[in-house]
Amino acid sequence: MSTRYPFPDIQNLPEDLRSKILEVQEKAGFVPNVFLALARRPAEWRAFFAYHDALMVPESVGRTSNLTKGDREMIVTTTSAANQCLYCVVAHGAILRIYEKKPLVADQVAVNYRKADITPRQRAMLDFAMKVCTASDQVEDADFAALHVHGFDDEDIWDITAITAFFGLSNRMASVTGMMPNPEFYLMGRVPKTKV
Repeated sequence: MSTRYPFPDIQNLPEDLRSKILEVQEKAGFVPNVFLALARRPAEWRAFFAYHDALMVPESVGRTSNLTKGDREMIVTTTSAANQCLYCVVAHGAILRIYEKKPLVADQVAVNYRKADITPRQRAMLDFAMKVCTASDQVEDADFAALHVHGFDDEDIWDITAITAFFGLSNRMASVTGMMPNPEFYLMGRVPKTKV
């Protein structure tokens, strides 16, 4: 729940927002707070989630990518930790645990990705993402070359950059608004789901 800006009532939202939020609730079993926190400004909500989906679900816009879903969430978790964004570390860390099928990796990359149980390719990806996050003005051709060694092409590097930059925006909005992670995120990917 956001502590600085009250969430709007779902019933008072425009139909497209309400429909998408209810769809997410049906799929996840709860409504992630980011969907409600940003819904107070419908035009910004639409733009935010359109760009989010283009980056995080590239197939939704007819684009392919060499980054896995786990890679994308690893970038978000690592850079969100650098930005000290509780909401995004917890929420995207939960998704990362599910995609990577490694319950500890999200905690590891959030605390110190350099000591995490990740591949050299992922380490190179996160080295670059962190440079974009903290010193983008210092990115140079050698940084591209270091990623090329691991099989990343220039479009992949664009993706790493765009994901890092987009979530820099998201981190700041979540922090300033006081957005808190939903309790459900804390257990996702840590304990097996019970079968009904």
